[in-house]
Amino acid sequence: MPKNHHTITVIPDEYLYEMLERIKQRPGMFLGKTSITQLRAFLDGYMSSRADLGLPPTQQEIQFNQFQDWIQTRFKITSSHGWDSIILFYSADEKDALNNFFELFEQFRKGESAVREEINQEKVVETKPSLIPQ
Repeated sequence: MPKNHHTITVIPDEYLYEMLERIKQRPGMFLGKTSITQLRAFLDGYMSSRADLGLPPTQQEIQFNQFQDWIQTRFKITSSHGWDSIILFYSADEKDALNNFFELFEQFRKGESAVREEINQEKVVETKPSLIPQ
């Protein structure tokens, strides 16, 4: 009786952030073009496929789901626009938006606050040294 020589490939549970890093390095290869809209479609397909397979969400996926709230807070958006639409609105184009996504996502991963400090212009003016000799 022949022996089965099946190989089992183990895929790490925590793959999302590694995949995003690969996309960052070569967006055209994964997304077809450098586009935040394409990234959103790709990630929606990835998440949907995992759910269809009955795979439980990983810690990275659970954390990534909080990125939406972080972006809404960062840009002071209360409407139901997705993170991709919000970033695109504040970007020059799809390519710029994708680059901005990776910058913002890195800030999110590092645990930076979504609330940006407002610069008080009066204090800035008061602390500037006078250029006019006294």
